[in-house]
Amino acid sequence: MLFCKCKQEEEKDERQEQQEQGQQTQKRPRRKVGCLGGCLIFFAVYFLCSAILGWIMGSTFSSSPVKLEDKTVYRLQLQGNLVEQGQEENPFAALFSSLPYGNYAEEETVGLDDILSNIRLAKNDERVLGIWLDNAQLSAAPAQAKAIRDALLDFKSSGKWVIASAKNFGQTSYYIASVADRICMDPTGSVAWNGLSAQKMYFTRVMEKIGIEMQILKVGTFKSAVEPYFRTSMSEADKLQTQQYLSGIWSEYKAAVSVSRGIDEAQLDEMADRYMGLQAPNAPVEAGLVDTLIYVQDIDSLLRIYTGTKDYKTLTTAQLAQVQRLPSRAIDKVAVLYLDGEIYEEDNDGIVSKDVIKTIKKIAKNEDVKALVLRVNSPGGSADASEAIWRAVQNFKADGKPVVVSMGGMAASGGYYISCGADYIYAEPTTLTGSIGIFGTVPNVAKLRDKIGLDIDGISTNKHSDLETNMFFKGMSPEEHQLMQTMVERGYDLFTSRCAEGRHMTQDEIKAIGEGRVWLGTKGVEIGIVDELGNIDDAIAKAVELAGLGQYQLVYYPEKVDPFDAFLKSLDNTTEEERLIMKVRSFCSKPRIMALMDEVIIR
Repeated sequence: MLFCKCKQEEEKDERQEQQEQGQQTQKRPRRKVGCLGGCLIFFAVYFLCSAILGWIMGSTFSSSPVKLEDKTVYRLQLQGNLVEQGQEENPFAALFSSLPYGNYAEEETVGLDDILSNIRLAKNDERVLGIWLDNAQLSAAPAQAKAIRDALLDFKSSGKWVIASAKNFGQTSYYIASVADRICMDPTGSVAWNGLSAQKMYFTRVMEKIGIEMQILKVGTFKSAVEPYFRTSMSEADKLQTQQYLSGIWSEYKAAVSVSRGIDEAQLDEMADRYMGLQAPNAPVEAGLVDTLIYVQDIDSLLRIYTGTKDYKTLTTAQLAQVQRLPSRAIDKVAVLYLDGEIYEEDNDGIVSKDVIKTIKKIAKNEDVKALVLRVNSPGGSADASEAIWRAVQNFKADGKPVVVSMGGMAASGGYYISCGADYIYAEPTTLTGSIGIFGTVPNVAKLRDKIGLDIDGISTNKHSDLETNMFFKGMSPEEHQLMQTMVERGYDLFTSRCAEGRHMTQDEIKAIGEGRVWLGTKGVEIGIVDELGNIDDAIAKAVELAGLGQYQLVYYPEKVDPFDAFLKSLDNTTEEERLIMKVRSFCSKPRIMALMDEVIIR
């Protein structure tokens, strides 16, 4: 009986265990369904909230026109990163600047187009009494800075005043501020008038340490964009071209300040040699660079004197840009297309060929558009993408509509490639242009592969079936190197032929001034790769002239980025160090044929 009882107990325990296991088995799928459902609910709520937030922000912070009142001062803040085309004011910047991610607090951008438009409005509207240049640290190319400076000089021709103030003047900011009727500085501040220097980073020894050799293919003695990957210092050719354009920019700075401040250029050089940025605050006053020492917080007292009232108003660049302009009723249009950044074939920040081609086709289909102005500010990039954009420009011209180029801070290498086919080209005196050359890069990781113990083996049907794999993992043979070099030379031949056709010169004439050499805009006019020195307004006027227009209106492309989209994109928390690593990695990723000017940091 005892045996039977124990057996019954065991059977009972087994049944209970099976029931418990069955219950657990039944519960597991429900947990999976619950998890999946929870995820779906989460994303649904997330996107719903995003949509609602976007609608609320769009309704609350929509860029409605700002009212321009009497006794207004345009507060032009020279700070942040100057870009060619400004974007809609982003309300998310203020709301989310305290979050532990995003770039709102890291980098502020201001559009050159907004600044120039605002200065023109301020000149012609009697409600604006003057301009207050509120200076900080402005990151801008010399040519962009000159555009602002020239606009301010034109503003002063109306009889209105400009005053400038800063705690510390950066050199570019001071170059612009030197046009002011009065320059004010904080009693504890400084003026960075120290001369210019150009710095480049070289990665050769870094790559040697990790076992990467960059195999270089290039055409052009002066094509220095690849030197950081096989040299440790500047070549003599690069030193020569860099010294020439740097001296040209410095000469422009000195000449402009000399005229505005009444200081001899030799004295300005002597000040720079003393490194004015480290001199006592009274030194800039004694030297004539600054008129008044006044605390920034007390600038209101000076503005009251200049405006003649304590009830003056100030409008910032973003605010004045929202002041409604009188729309033109003209039917004929001139399209202005901004091409700003490095040139790519695929999605990226900058100039993406497929997007540009789509936009040019859209503009061409608009029968009311009679001319196209390209505002180019680019160091170049993909040779194939540059060729594609060049072709799109030619297709636009095929309808008999003129194309005029206005060069910004630089229009070099691929930036010149996409410009050379225009009917007329303008550049600023300090624009960096030319750099007509091409190169290819092929990383060789054989030493790195050996270090980490990676072996490669395989089968091929033909002699060069595994060329790309071999030259990456083993290094190019002399025959493979010649094959690649020939391809690069074909690219250079195509590039120079495009330039020769656009500039009505022979290919040999283009090659004589090519070789990858960088020129200033002033020299570009002399050698024939630029037609005339001028700004974007000059380019628009030329387009109107070539199209034979009377009344016209301007339309701008690309369309400005929606603030909500800009916010989502800003969640990328990439640092400058990470961007540098990404730049090196891009050079080491795969064989590429590039028409790109090297990155130079000018200070």
